[in-house]
Amino acid sequence: MLSVSSLRSMVLKFNQHRWINQQCQLCQLPLSNNESIWCRHCIAHFPQPPHCARCGTTTINPVEQCGQCLRSPPPWHRLYRLGEYDFPLKQIIHQLKFNGKFWLAKPLAEQFVLYLDQPAPLILPVPLHATRRFNRGFNQSAHLAWAIAEVTNSQCIANGFKRQRYTKVQKQLTKNERKKNVHQAFILKIKSLPKHVAIVDDVVTTGSTVAELTRLLLNNGVERVDVYCICYTPSIE
Repeated sequence: MLSVSSLRSMVLKFNQHRWINQQCQLCQLPLSNNESIWCRHCIAHFPQPPHCARCGTTTINPVEQCGQCLRSPPPWHRLYRLGEYDFPLKQIIHQLKFNGKFWLAKPLAEQFVLYLDQPAPLILPVPLHATRRFNRGFNQSAHLAWAIAEVTNSQCIANGFKRQRYTKVQKQLTKNERKKNVHQAFILKIKSLPKHVAIVDDVVTTGSTVAELTRLLLNNGVERVDVYCICYTPSIE
């Protein structure tokens, strides 16, 4: 397994390299001189429908809080998202997460911050259990957090949280099962925290994981917690 420093070095070298006749990583068409990774046509299809600024759920019109949030608001202050878990973002996340294309974190971060109006001074990624991180070789949320922190000039602490017990994969669980699955699964390792902190995850569905991490931060003096995610996917019951 590559070390964190080795992975970051590889990402830096990739970003600094100027590819000739590079193809779009989605449609495979040649990129123009002012395009990188994806062509402007594919970027234009990044799904960004109106949504609730509080929980992230898709709405007819942009709202600060949807009806569900008015009844039962999530513990965090605001959720920022690049788009929905649909083509082409779904394919990009799969390339990053399962095909080891961790260099995609930087261009994703550059697109994400276009929608970010109040960057947090400290960014913490959702942690992977040591076993899962060993099997995958890296934590995709950590790479996204590093990239967002670089673009926004924020601090990123990749090991700020620790997953203290192995949990089932959330994908196949219902909303209630997800809450139980991550309950008391994490510990906060940082003692000194700013008033405003952001949590980074690649995909948010029910928000059970980021809610559990948010409560840890709020219980330790943080006043505002934002959630940064690339994709939001509709909640499952």
